[in-house]
Order: sequence, then C-alpha cells, then structure tokens
Amino acid sequence: MKKIAVPTVQGILCPHFGHCESFRIYEVEENSIVNVEEIKAPPHQPGLLPKWLAEKGADEVIAGGMGQRAINLFESNQIKVTVGAAAKDPKEVVEEYLNGTLQVQANACDH
Repeated sequence: MKKIAVPTVQGILCPHFGHCESFRIYEVEENSIVNVEEIKAPPHQPGLLPKWLAEKGADEVIAGGMGQRAINLFESNQIKVTVGAAAKDPKEVVEEYLNGTLQVQANACDH
C-alpha cells in the first residue's frame, strides 16, 4: 500500500502548497484508492510539512506549486513529489495520476 498526499483549500487541490488548509491522504492498493483521510494542515512553518507528512506515512505528494527547498526536503524524507497539477478535485487528480493521464504544467511556485 502507498499513501498519496494532496494539499487542499476549499475542497480542491491548493495551487500553492504552503498555503493549504488541509491534506487529503489517499491510500492506494493495486493502483486503486481504498481509503481517504482528510487532515487539517499544521500552521505554516518553512520545512515542517515534509517531516509531518512523512510521519503520516505519505509516500508521494501531488501539488500545484512547491518551492525547490520543499521538494528537496520531501525527497530527503523518501517522498516522491509531482508538481504542476491543476487546482481541481483531488480525487480526480489522484485517479488521473494512477491511470497515467495526469496532465501537469510548470511548477506554479518560483521560490
């Protein structure tokens, strides 16, 4: 089983990772979503979220935009990062990712 975390704001994928309200963590087995949990994000502090999500068991993160420092911190916590996802329903994003049809744009974050 793997866990994919998606930052959300008002029920959709949050385009700026560090400003999300919560995370939806999708448990995936055999390329299918078997469970989802929504967890309120902790107060924003640079460098906190990679370790926090690693403690929650996340293996991957799908985001709209994320700074290079955060990407590096996630990778040092053995969490794969996909950036450039559109701000839409997070379940749809995860399903597209699992099916190999997720369309990503440039990283929406430049710091």
